Amino acid sequence: MVYWSRVIEHLKNIQLELSIMKLKPKITIADHFSDLEDPRIEQTKHHQLIDIITLSICAVICGADTWVDIESYGRAKYEWLKKILELPNGIPSHDTIARVFSRLKLEQFQKCFLSWIQSISCLNPGEVIALDGKTLRHYYSRGGDKKAIHMVSAWATSQRLVL
Repeated sequence: MVYWSRVIEHLKNIQLELSIMKLKPKITIADHFSDLEDPRIEQTKHHQLIDIITLSICAVICGADTWVDIESYGRAKYEWLKKILELPNGIPSHDTIARVFSRLKLEQFQKCFLSWIQSISCLNPGEVIALDGKTLRHYYSRGGDKKAIHMVSAWATSQRLVL
């Protein structure tokens, strides 16, 4: 009898510890982009929307600037990406990626993206945000249709994160 009362007491202690230690659930990119409408026709979907979104975000974070760069990143990191994405038909082509992004509702995408960014970063009190701006030289044409490209970057110093 004493043995079972000790076991029950031990189980109660474990349950109490678990309720105290409740950890926040991990929030994935898929969680934040689940409300994003897929603009494609059902029969033309060879790649999952979340796979294309996640691949693109990872590639851009690693420095991809074009659709071709995103595809190249996907091919180079295929084995790793296969661990976190389904990729039923492999890496989508740069044309497919471009087509999908051109059809997305930008406001919806922005809302999902901001939600994800806010969940993974927070500014600490007194944190310094360093801003830098540049205008690309010789890109614009005087009196022409090409406008100068202005780039701004923001750096959260304590988190070592480009915003």
